[in-house]
Amino acid sequence: MSDSVMRTYAISGVLLLLAACSGGEPPRVGELVAPAQASTDFGDLRVHYNALPTMSMSEAVAQKYGVAKDPGTAMVFVGMRRVVEGNEFNAEGDVAGRVFDLQGKRQPIVFSAVDIGEYTDHIGIVEVGARDSYRFEVGAKVDGRSHIVKFQRNF
Repeated sequence: MSDSVMRTYAISGVLLLLAACSGGEPPRVGELVAPAQASTDFGDLRVHYNALPTMSMSEAVAQKYGVAKDPGTAMVFVGMRRVVEGNEFNAEGDVAGRVFDLQGKRQPIVFSAVDIGEYTDHIGIVEVGARDSYRFEVGAKVDGRSHIVKFQRNF
């Protein structure tokens, strides 16, 4: 067999292998993964929480919370609500927290209260790296009672 025939067979074989890898499925559009649970109830107190890269925020949301968008930071959000007959009302309190990366490096989270209409939310900024996972521990103190929520986010 000539070199050109061998080359043709080799290229055909590679193309067949590549086609088999996809199982004949056409490419699919990326799907949004549903966010993890973002609230925990402690009796009639509901604590909402989340952490997201500041770069993923719209300009309007970043301005609303007074957050600078930066590829190396994430915003940690905590909202405390009193639940009465299924309705949520603002709950005043203090928030403190810390975050750990996979190597165990710890950062404190300094929260600031931000008034958003009828609610007061608590916002903190932490440094994050690309493709890293972080464990958050957030304490909410309301009416003299302390409650802790723990959650993990991947960036």
